Amino acid sequence: VQLQASGGGSVQAGGSLRLSCAVSARTFSGWRLGWFRQAPGKEREFVAGISRGGGTTAYADSVKGRFTISRDNAKSTAYLQMSLLKPEDTAVYYCAAAPLTLRSIATMTITDYKFWGQGTQVTVSS
Repeated sequence: VQLQASGGGSVQAGGSLRLSCAVSARTFSGWRLGWFRQAPGKEREFVAGISRGGGTTAYADSVKGRFTISRDNAKSTAYLQMSLLKPEDTAVYYCAAAPLTLRSIATMTITDYKFWGQGTQVTVSS
């Protein structure tokens, strides 16, 4: 499984960006997908996750109501629509793929995600 994240950039606070994650996999719909971010000097943290069919999503409290995760199984692509961006959203954003587990999307841990993209930088200025 290979993942390629794109769409990052620089934006002013209050602005929007949409990240994309193109996935090369034999069966794209067989994978749960997630977005994570890592700011300088901080640990990588969960941002959002989505089920294989797209019907179930989960978000970190810090982005609820501002970010939306989605996927297009026909295009083998996941998205992260980010709105009302804040300077504290500045980080490298990574997409990741996880096989089905017994845990729900909301309770999955970072170690459940087995494949990772290379990351895309998001910078939000005040």
